[in-house]
Amino acid sequence: MGYSKEIIEAANQAMEQRRRQSITKAEQRRRSFFFRYPRALEIERELSRTAAKAAKAVLTGSNTRLELERLKESNQALQSELAALLKSAGVSEDYLEIRYACPLCKDEGYVDGKMCSCMKQLLRDEAYQRLNALSPLSLSSFDTFSLDYYGETPLKDGGIPPKKRMEDIYRYCKNYAANFDPQLSPSLLMQGATGLGKTHLSLAIARAAIGKGFGVIYCSAPNIIGKLEKERFRSARGSADESDVYLLECDLLILDDLGTEFPTSFSSSTIYNMINSRLMTSKPTIISTNLTMRELEKQYSQRLVSRIMGNHVRLEFLGSDVRQKKRLIR
Repeated sequence: MGYSKEIIEAANQAMEQRRRQSITKAEQRRRSFFFRYPRALEIERELSRTAAKAAKAVLTGSNTRLELERLKESNQALQSELAALLKSAGVSEDYLEIRYACPLCKDEGYVDGKMCSCMKQLLRDEAYQRLNALSPLSLSSFDTFSLDYYGETPLKDGGIPPKKRMEDIYRYCKNYAANFDPQLSPSLLMQGATGLGKTHLSLAIARAAIGKGFGVIYCSAPNIIGKLEKERFRSARGSADESDVYLLECDLLILDDLGTEFPTSFSSSTIYNMINSRLMTSKPTIISTNLTMRELEKQYSQRLVSRIMGNHVRLEFLGSDVRQKKRLIR
């Protein structure tokens, strides 16, 4: 699914913690019950002894059938006695057993070598939490996107009204999210002035993709360039390589605020390599920028702009700053 190593490790740790908690709670219930009902502990020990005797009888082969029948009857009598004790205490028959959060995989995360649905959910939850820590993901959904802030008057003669344009973009993004496929979905270029909803809609797509179990990385251009530049000079072995792998292999990369990073040869080459590598492997990327085409060409190489324009569906946002309008209404 393209989840990063950190997300997978965090999900594994959460699964292990869940398993330990299930075992600990069972041990606490058992200690409490055995303290109140000492006979229950004696029964459990006797059941263990009958199991050992049964195994021994099978191995020795002497009077096996008769011995096993006797042990079976003894075992059933002990189990009935234990069940009666549990019933008299007003607890369920599985009270002394480990109650796993997921009975299917017993909090292991896998069933017959295949990932359990509970583990998939942990991965989605971890990815959601990490993305939410970097962005207002919890507030960014298609349901919370309002078209009421976009005007119905064209910004220039013969132009399209902002509200009409944004209705089209909204529908396109919603359909894109509903049918997202990391191997088939195109890359997007969201272009327009500040505060028109580019980040909101890109995160709404991310939210939907995570909900389907896909690996999503969200990063602003300044932050990811700063992170990669630090890792470039860091002595810790493999740090930069790992970040590169996450960015190149995730199912969906959202590169926000392209053009707001400090322009250097390192930032330009890094952004080009990131975008080009994902295009070469047919991995979708959503780029958002406040820059016009002329400004992009001025800040970046013609080669990069050409790769973006030739391989991304361009969504040109129209209107005036929605965030300012929201503040005025409040």
